[in-house]
Amino acid sequence: MTDVVATVVATRNSAPRPVGSKLIIREDGSLEGSVSGGCIESDVVVAAQEVRETGEPRLVTYGITDDMAFGVGLPCGGEIDVFVEPLREQEGDVVLTVITGAGVGERLHDPDLERAALRRGRSHVMQLADRTVFADVVADPPRLFVYGAVDTAEALCAAAALLGWRTVVADARPRFATAERLPSADEILVLWPEEALAHVAPDAATAIVVLTHDDKFDLPLVEGALRTDAFYVGWLGSRRNQERRRGLLRDAGIAEDDLDRVSGPSGLDIGADSPAETALSMLAEILAVRAGRSGGRLRESRTRIHAQPEVVGKK
Repeated sequence: MTDVVATVVATRNSAPRPVGSKLIIREDGSLEGSVSGGCIESDVVVAAQEVRETGEPRLVTYGITDDMAFGVGLPCGGEIDVFVEPLREQEGDVVLTVITGAGVGERLHDPDLERAALRRGRSHVMQLADRTVFADVVADPPRLFVYGAVDTAEALCAAAALLGWRTVVADARPRFATAERLPSADEILVLWPEEALAHVAPDAATAIVVLTHDDKFDLPLVEGALRTDAFYVGWLGSRRNQERRRGLLRDAGIAEDDLDRVSGPSGLDIGADSPAETALSMLAEILAVRAGRSGGRLRESRTRIHAQPEVVGKK
């Protein structure tokens, strides 16, 4: 006998619970959590009993009818994929589990896939060549680290807050880096670039944007940022100034491949003008980079609208 956990690994249309939601079925019959708000839990318990008896994980798909959906407060039905497996100890910020294909139930340990999952910042499925893997992300939300306490920094923090991201703004100038100027920032640092980078310690779930327009801040910040695992490094400034500063970094020994990581000018081409519009342009590019997308118009795209691929299981 053992405890079993059921996890929502994909949803289509409306769904009562988001991807990553869990229902733990204890060996004494008690339940913890939910995968649907109550409309399919009884069937999941049956699947859990089969997994407990056989030790074989399984993926099950449930169609939520309109009547079932109405019972949990949804306007229409949908479909969810639930992976049922023996409960195991959580290992790290990202757990990679094979849910279809070769080696169902196997835990993978792949640093590249784990970093990619952290960049997404939420649980999702990954489609590999011969199998589908569920990345269960339990880490803190993505971070936006902004150097330069200017108007656009506040606009960026306000927009990122809507996504649930944590925001950090740093500047070496005390009169700029204040709570009055940056009410939306979660953390404000009065530090020089090297100190700020050491404090923040950017990881694979961190986006960095440089806004100061001053070489004594910009150059060491970007140079240091390129030595981190940050998934995005953006730099505000004209194209002419971008080329000048890239030349200075080349002279300092920064390789061209590393410079290619820098998005400068930062943002998507949406005709942004005001600080709020500029922040929207920059954050849109950050989201596109995190999802591995180009950021073009959806009506001209031939890829899926949503980054998460569907997983189709069988009862």
